[in-house]
Amino acid sequence: MSLDPAKRVKGVWAEVLDLLYPGICQVCGGGLTGDRSLCEGCVAEVPGLKEPFCRRCGEEFDGQAGAGAECPNCRNLTFAFDFARPAVPCHPAILEMIHGLKYSRRIELAPELGRVAVRAFEDDPRLEPALAGGWSLVPVPLHRTRELWRHFNQAAEIARPMARGTGLPVCHALTRVRSTGNQTRLNRAQRLKNLKGAFALSKEGAKLAGGKPPGVVLVDDVFTTGATSDECARALRRGGVQKVVVVTVMRG
Repeated sequence: MSLDPAKRVKGVWAEVLDLLYPGICQVCGGGLTGDRSLCEGCVAEVPGLKEPFCRRCGEEFDGQAGAGAECPNCRNLTFAFDFARPAVPCHPAILEMIHGLKYSRRIELAPELGRVAVRAFEDDPRLEPALAGGWSLVPVPLHRTRELWRHFNQAAEIARPMARGTGLPVCHALTRVRSTGNQTRLNRAQRLKNLKGAFALSKEGAKLAGGKPPGVVLVDDVFTTGATSDECARALRRGGVQKVVVVTVMRG
């Protein structure tokens, strides 16, 4: 079967770009081809979550903890999502790539970050129902003013390679109805207050939720306090989604 002409041209153009502007590994500086940002050796050195870790937020424990253990931060909290599963703990190379994507508009880093995020599905049996049921990947949305400045939504760009790696569809089910500003310096209580009512179902999301789906996978770059994920999950659950799990590239 012959290759589609558009795909053939795209493949040739990608090869030309690789020759003119060869990629380099973000860690070791070695040469790369295609849409890679880390070489195989450096990818292998990025650790996955190690047992024991909190079953609600993915925070790693020091010492020993039993199965299903919760960290002190989560013990007295109620989340609208069922659990959050970062693919990797906080790691300097991954953090630098996430910052490059978000703050330097380095969209070429998104495919590698999406591939890292797929590790969560490979490592955690709790995500098997999502794979078996074909749950939608729902990127956390940006407000339109922030997206206009950045030119893209980093969560959506990370979700694309996740869809290729898992076979799950992407659904832009949420919209950010008001700007919440930069929340980096806010604690969890301040973030919760700031995010109250900031998300709503989009038209695409209303259609998805109207079918009362068994679950969706909320996608973001970093899980920090859980405030953003919680507010997004509330909007999805109000619309009719029965279960929300969160997958992020990294634990903040």
